[in-house]
Amino acid sequence: MPRFDRDPSASGPVVQGFAAGGFVVDGGVYEALLLTPNRADGWPAPPPLAELTMDDLAPLLALDPPPEFLILGTGATMAFAPRALVAALETRGIGVESMDSRAAARAWGMLRGEGRWIAAAIMPLG
Repeated sequence: MPRFDRDPSASGPVVQGFAAGGFVVDGGVYEALLLTPNRADGWPAPPPLAELTMDDLAPLLALDPPPEFLILGTGATMAFAPRALVAALETRGIGVESMDSRAAARAWGMLRGEGRWIAAAIMPLG
């Protein structure tokens, strides 16, 4: 299993690696994830990327204060978020960074290690 080392300055959940087609976070394996600086939750049955809406991201958008930006893990390959979703997030002052889900998991750890107040929605790898 590929493994990531925890940055000692990072707080909150950290993706520690990949196993069984999912993401390892604090000893649990999740096929898809919703991450905030405070918690990691499984993301049961995320919609296809083209159908992703603000409602699907509601737990992340409830952060107070709102996240600086959202890391969007788009699955096994990089793809762009729906334009309507990006526009709706930008209206709230939240940027979107799309990348494949493995890169999103690595970026999450690096940016949280810097103390950034971000959120992540990471879709399944398969």
